[in-house]
Amino acid sequence: MGLHRRSSRQLFREYLGVLRGRGSAHRLPFSAERRRGRRQRGGLQLLAEFLRLLRGQYAALAYALGTLTLATCLALVPPATTKVVVDNVLGDRPLAEPFVRLLRRVGISAADRGSLLVACVLVVIVASMLRVAIHLSGRWVATRLTKRVQIRVRKRLFEHVIRLPLYRVQQLRSGGVASVLREDGGAVGELVFAMLYNPWRAVVQLVGSLVILAWVDWRLLLGTLGLLPALYLAHRTWVRRIRPLYRDIRAQREHIDGHATEVFAGIRVVRGFARERAETWRYVRNTNLMTRQELFVWWWSRILEAVWEALIPLGSAALLLYGGWRVLQGALTLGDLMMFLAYLLMLLEPLAVLAQSSAQFQNGLSALDRVLDLLAEPVEMLPSRGRRPLNRSSVRGRIELQDVWFRYPEQPLWALQAV
Repeated sequence: MGLHRRSSRQLFREYLGVLRGRGSAHRLPFSAERRRGRRQRGGLQLLAEFLRLLRGQYAALAYALGTLTLATCLALVPPATTKVVVDNVLGDRPLAEPFVRLLRRVGISAADRGSLLVACVLVVIVASMLRVAIHLSGRWVATRLTKRVQIRVRKRLFEHVIRLPLYRVQQLRSGGVASVLREDGGAVGELVFAMLYNPWRAVVQLVGSLVILAWVDWRLLLGTLGLLPALYLAHRTWVRRIRPLYRDIRAQREHIDGHATEVFAGIRVVRGFARERAETWRYVRNTNLMTRQELFVWWWSRILEAVWEALIPLGSAALLLYGGWRVLQGALTLGDLMMFLAYLLMLLEPLAVLAQSSAQFQNGLSALDRVLDLLAEPVEMLPSRGRRPLNRSSVRGRIELQDVWFRYPEQPLWALQAV
């Protein structure tokens, strides 16, 4: 059965066969990328390549990450005041001596519970306002950096593609090139947040929360650390499966955009041969295939999210049970337990965000992988120092061809021989 007669359902079944190693990619409409071969790049290699794209922007990146670090540390302050309010303001436990001396320096008596409560509230307000201002400043710089990276990547792609061999440009088609410039180039810029900014915030929040939890009760910390290997194993299991699927979706989108542009550029030919229904069916068929691929990836991503949505509440409940038991034994105060639960939520939040955003992260990496593949292709008609302009008065205006041979790439027969 020819390619043009197969439905999107049949093509999707063949695509699943390719994923399982039981089919041929040459029978798929977007098989050109598979025929060219894929360079297997690891996460660290892609990170190194992305950092090369940021040359000249390291100062902006350092400012964004530095302000993010400070803002995240300030976010760790409010939960600590919970312990002071519960144990030292509402309860009858004395405040630690270092805090007593600090309050005495600012004119507040630790014995005055009302003044101590007001001081805790002011600390929370000041820390929160500073965090918002600092975070907004750094996020603006990171957003501006994202746009600069997108402009740089799209410029490099355009300069490179415009010098590719003509047969390769014809394979990409104008719509396919536009899709790569728009979709892949834009997704590479978004990696500023997906690969650097958001993971760095999660790391700072994790380290800060772990340090404070270790100070409260190291046994509770050990129970929390048990979730980290699960996060690592889940990402190692899903990363290898999701990123190639996103590459296939992007290749299919490039194929669809190229076909649509080709149809409308040759609309006179399409109407002259009454191809309106055939081209519409072809477009719908390929779009339906891409939709099936997107839904397939959606299920893989949701499995990872479902695992964490079940794992995190179970772990939190177990830690809450242990912490409550330690309070009943008198080993922990009620303020210690409430502060621990607040930091536990701050610890689990970045873990859940990392788990749930892994699909988006791999989508961006697949775009960077495709951009690097395209930039690695050989080009022609490069600028040469030996070139010089021709003067019409110094040339005859006659061209001679002698012993010309030519054949199309990937074709065994010569189109021209000894012309």
